[in-house]
Amino acid sequence: MNRRSIFSTLFAWLCCAVPAFAADATHGAAQTGHDHLPAHAEAIFELGPFVVTNSMLMVWIVAASIILVAQLATKKLTLVPSGLQNFVEWLVESLYTFLEGILGKHLVKRTFWFFGTIFVLILFTNWFGLIPGVGTVGWTLSGPGVDPHDTFRPFLRGGNADLNMTAAMAFTFAILWFYWAITENGLKGFLAHIFAPKGKFGGLMAVLMFAVFAFVGVIEVVSILFRPVALSFRLFGNIFAGENILENMMLVVGDNKFLAWLPPLPFYFMELLVGLIQALVFMLLTAVFLKLICDHGDDHDKDHAHH
Repeated sequence: MNRRSIFSTLFAWLCCAVPAFAADATHGAAQTGHDHLPAHAEAIFELGPFVVTNSMLMVWIVAASIILVAQLATKKLTLVPSGLQNFVEWLVESLYTFLEGILGKHLVKRTFWFFGTIFVLILFTNWFGLIPGVGTVGWTLSGPGVDPHDTFRPFLRGGNADLNMTAAMAFTFAILWFYWAITENGLKGFLAHIFAPKGKFGGLMAVLMFAVFAFVGVIEVVSILFRPVALSFRLFGNIFAGENILENMMLVVGDNKFLAWLPPLPFYFMELLVGLIQALVFMLLTAVFLKLICDHGDDHDKDHAHH
């Protein structure tokens, strides 16, 4: 995963996340903080027609941090890596080897730039959302027209606790899935993979199996169309639920601000693990979806290696 790949992929996702699914939050909040986490991100300022939300700002910070680390790690490359270069190379090589076991040598060479980056981005977006102050540091709204039960605006919100971000990643994968599937199989092979009978049949059995597999193919098309929706809500739901737990735990001690950090502490360790698992699950599901449509058996990889 070179610097150009990291930057271009992150930039594309940021562009996908900017268009407005975003809307102003209208859920209740107290001056001391939210009494619950709103289901959608809250606007903090506008750039022309675009509403910039606190979750978008968080993703920009995470993306800038990843790009900075990649720049620093590759600034002075050495044959015997050490320090930051060693860590980045270990992470990239581990991900590459892991994905190679799922996708095969040919596919992993084509697609690692996407799957490697998606794992890193989701993981650190999840973990950055656990930094103290995210969701609790902000400003108070005042003046005429302000809802007295909605006066608090946090500067930052967990990036994947916003459906905009998870949907941007899922639908980006959906577009790439069609591209990779068609270029690997050809349009005829792509359609045959979904609708054509598997195996050799003759006579009446061939007609019957064609009808059966055509019906199964329609169900498969519906499944393919719903995949990005399921991917979006799976990641969003898990991260949103975790942030709600942390926020509710802070309210257990009431108005005692000095002890508010204590009840959520055990859940922080759980959310660190959940953040890793959700990044891994998103990457695994997308990689398996691609492998299933491009699966030609072991001989396919051998043919590519021979050529």
